Amino acid sequence: MITHNKKLLIGLSILLLMVIVSIIGVLLTPPELRRTGSFLPRLPPGEEGGLLGTDALGRSVAIQIVEAILKSLLVGLIAAALGTFLGALIGFSAGYFGKLIDAVLRVFIDVFLAVPSLLFLILIASLMRGVALPAVALIIGAFAWASPARQVRGQVLSLKERAFVQLSRLSGMSGLEIIFRELMPNMFQWLGANFVNAFIAAILAEAGLSLLGLGPQNDITLGMMIYWALGYGAILQNLWWWWMAPVFALIALFLSLYLIHLGLDEVMNPRLVVRA
Repeated sequence: MITHNKKLLIGLSILLLMVIVSIIGVLLTPPELRRTGSFLPRLPPGEEGGLLGTDALGRSVAIQIVEAILKSLLVGLIAAALGTFLGALIGFSAGYFGKLIDAVLRVFIDVFLAVPSLLFLILIASLMRGVALPAVALIIGAFAWASPARQVRGQVLSLKERAFVQLSRLSGMSGLEIIFRELMPNMFQWLGANFVNAFIAAILAEAGLSLLGLGPQNDITLGMMIYWALGYGAILQNLWWWWMAPVFALIALFLSLYLIHLGLDEVMNPRLVVRA
């Protein structure tokens, strides 16, 4: 049962807490406090510096962090949704229809799996300097479909030989109806676990691109917070609160999503759970 899995519950609790706190923080923050120079620069956490201090540009780190968490989650959500949807669509089509369609799509999948996606992400992002946050998410998602497509294809090759699929064919259902009404419901849990895994990878990819200066320059994400902190010499100036806040926020996000992934995996594969 999902409600009895401690890892899943802990992961969801951490993630929901971060999201709720971030939403409340964004809603309660006046727009004028988000501007550069709204506070005295380089103040450590405390009475004058607030909860998380201020950066070298006179901005509150706490105000930035709540917005950055939501923006990073938005990147992960868009990229994971796109990658999982494309992977499922291509995988189901290749596995179920087979023959020429499977041969063409399998080659397409293998090519994308062989391509170093990070290299192409860097190349595309560098050619599109000043790219907006949704575009960064779409670029990441466009390279996240190949692995789930191959795995979905393998599962469908097995499922389509089952009796319930044969009965659906005999009843006159079309191929698309069988895919959406018979095969896809049997893989919802797996697709959910893959979505979470793609979510983690997308947030990490965005953070990596941002650290290289290729992230969404006009939006604040956790990766961009670290980029600006390093760019303004936060480590050399001992402004530890400026770079540590986004780093710990990323760690908390990864921990929550990883626990959710482990929990979903245990729910789907109860035989793998080792009981004391």
